[in-house]
Amino acid sequence: MADVSRDCNVEIKDVDTKKMQELRFDGRVIVVTGAGAGLGRTYALLFASRGASIVVNDLGSNKHGDGSSTKSADAVVEEIRQNGGKAVANYDSVLDGEKIIKTAIDSFGRIDVVVNNAGILRDTSFAKMTEDKWDIIHNIHLKGAMKTTQAAWPYFIKQKYGRIIFTSSNSGLYGNFGQSNYSSAKLGLVGLTNTLAVEGSTKNIYTNVIVPTAGSRLTEDIIPPDFFEQLKPELIAPVVFWLCHEDCTENGSMIETALGWAGKCHIIRSAGCVLRQNLSVDVTPETVRENWLKITDMTSAKRFNSIQEVTTELFGVLERMKSASLNDVDHILKNDYNFRDIILYALGVGATVQEPNDIRYLYENADEFSVLPTFFVLYGPMGCMNSSIVQDAVPFTFNPTQVLHGEQYLEIHKRLPTEATVETRFKIQDILDKGKGTVVLIQHDTYDVTTGEKLSSGQMSAFIVGSGGFKGKQTSTFVIPTIDPPTRKPDVTVTQKTNDDQAALYRLSGDFNPLHIDTAVAMMGGFKKPILHGLCSLGFSIRHVLQTYAAGDAHLFKSIKVRFAKPVIPGQTLRTDMWRNGNRIHFQTFIHETGVSVITGAYVDLLEIKMGLPRANLCSAKTNLDSDAIFVTISEQVKQNQDEAKKVNAVFLYNITVDGKHISEWTLDLKNGEVHKGKPKSGKADATLTLEDKDMVEIALGKLNPQLAFMRGKLKITGNIMLAQKLKSLMETNKAKL
Repeated sequence: MADVSRDCNVEIKDVDTKKMQELRFDGRVIVVTGAGAGLGRTYALLFASRGASIVVNDLGSNKHGDGSSTKSADAVVEEIRQNGGKAVANYDSVLDGEKIIKTAIDSFGRIDVVVNNAGILRDTSFAKMTEDKWDIIHNIHLKGAMKTTQAAWPYFIKQKYGRIIFTSSNSGLYGNFGQSNYSSAKLGLVGLTNTLAVEGSTKNIYTNVIVPTAGSRLTEDIIPPDFFEQLKPELIAPVVFWLCHEDCTENGSMIETALGWAGKCHIIRSAGCVLRQNLSVDVTPETVRENWLKITDMTSAKRFNSIQEVTTELFGVLERMKSASLNDVDHILKNDYNFRDIILYALGVGATVQEPNDIRYLYENADEFSVLPTFFVLYGPMGCMNSSIVQDAVPFTFNPTQVLHGEQYLEIHKRLPTEATVETRFKIQDILDKGKGTVVLIQHDTYDVTTGEKLSSGQMSAFIVGSGGFKGKQTSTFVIPTIDPPTRKPDVTVTQKTNDDQAALYRLSGDFNPLHIDTAVAMMGGFKKPILHGLCSLGFSIRHVLQTYAAGDAHLFKSIKVRFAKPVIPGQTLRTDMWRNGNRIHFQTFIHETGVSVITGAYVDLLEIKMGLPRANLCSAKTNLDSDAIFVTISEQVKQNQDEAKKVNAVFLYNITVDGKHISEWTLDLKNGEVHKGKPKSGKADATLTLEDKDMVEIALGKLNPQLAFMRGKLKITGNIMLAQKLKSLMETNKAKL
């Protein structure tokens, strides 16, 4: 995880600071089905070598599922025991999965991991497919995997821990002649994975599906010999090993792997085409024909992470049809914005020139000048305060000080222009009676007036305190739900202190509610002093997420959903705790001084994760170097690990060059535990290292071996050369951070 130190009262730290160490399975019990040969045997041997107790399941049949023998399983058990490991054999069919799991419980007292690997083939063309050949494949691959996993499930739930692997195939993902039975069963395992990932996620039970291409008894007659020889099971086993480890939080993923390569697969959907513009128009076959190219155009394809997201998308389509049918926009707000507005908003949510990634939000001439995406949530409260849409929607009158911002959703559809005239269209979606108050759901969609393109979609939940009890409905299909974070400790935490004038600064972006500036109004609302805007706290959090998981790149932002729980007083410190789940980043925000949560159930969906090396400065004047970010990261690690750094007890001076010209100097003073730009503050360096800016980056990323760089003359060292060897462990630590 990338951590960069900041001299601006911004602290970024990893909660999990474990050093690189051997992954182990001591105390864990693992069932591997079909473990008598091929991939299954390789899995069993690797797990056992790292401390796991193994149940080696194998029926002992041939690749067609004929016959049975105890020899295969016994041979693997004996091999594990000879190597000092623990293993027992099981000879049951996977259709008797409860017996396999019982072997684990009876032998070792628990079950932690199930690797469903058993499989057979009954290849034949679909025209010649018999019911027997269909059923036996589905029984072994799909039903057998289900039965074995289902037998382990109660134990996983009770111990609140479990890891499951299903084995799919490229035939399932892409199809293959003569394998209609096999491919359908294999894709069925993907669907089973998706559902178990949902059902087990809150119980620390993670399910993934592996899509391997390996040389085995199932493929030895199909794959050319020279290619077969390179498809070693030993190259796939480490991927399965990691997916089963307690430190791995991957869940519901398809991982394809072969030849020492691995990649994640997704099912994606095209942007599609609305075939009727409003609810009064029917769909005809001719309409489908005329729009077929749009329907099948995959250039803007996207992936949905859950069935709820698909449903939400369909609700959006329905609402757009309703809107077009009834022309029922309740309010329209027009705004012009330019670079001044973008910069003012960024300052209002804590952006600072001390943070290199923030330069792109603060300087209009920066190479990647861009809009913080949450800038577009401003239009929600602006539209409500500049109109009577909320007052007109509810069957009672209320004091404006009673209105709180309850929840917020925002999705960005296009790369946001840095200057535009926009139109935001507001629609009251629903009114809910919550007893102690009323919730008004307000949709706000923002369009670029010049191009007509929709830039963002939003939903604002306004909570009117003390106004419920009017016997209205309590739920709505329009609600976009918040999602609680994983139960594990946060992966990354970022803290940043707000300014005493934060609310006064933020309100200049357009939210002029006096609750945030006028003490008298704040007291009328039940607060001792003016509070910080909830959307301001949100802006802090989204910056922290983008810094950590997008290298500050706002264009990777897709959507956000949050619930505002408690108010923040300007001057308090915000702490953003983050958990990564694929491209979704769950987060919660707390007041650091009190531990009170202020944003809950929140998540950000990113188009991709960018954990790589951030640029040290995004301004067009290239005075800073790429390697500066390396030293910034090293500085943070030295600060967090002072004792380890001081054990080196040496001062190193780095001379950084570009095309042979001396450009920059950095000092690693590991006697005093500090890193700074420039020469040593006192005395001389124990060792001086001279190298090119690009080579420094390559070494830090592990792409260039320092010893090889030294022998080739790319790295020159004067002074105590042997001391430079002590830098190896420091660079290895930071390689993981970069």
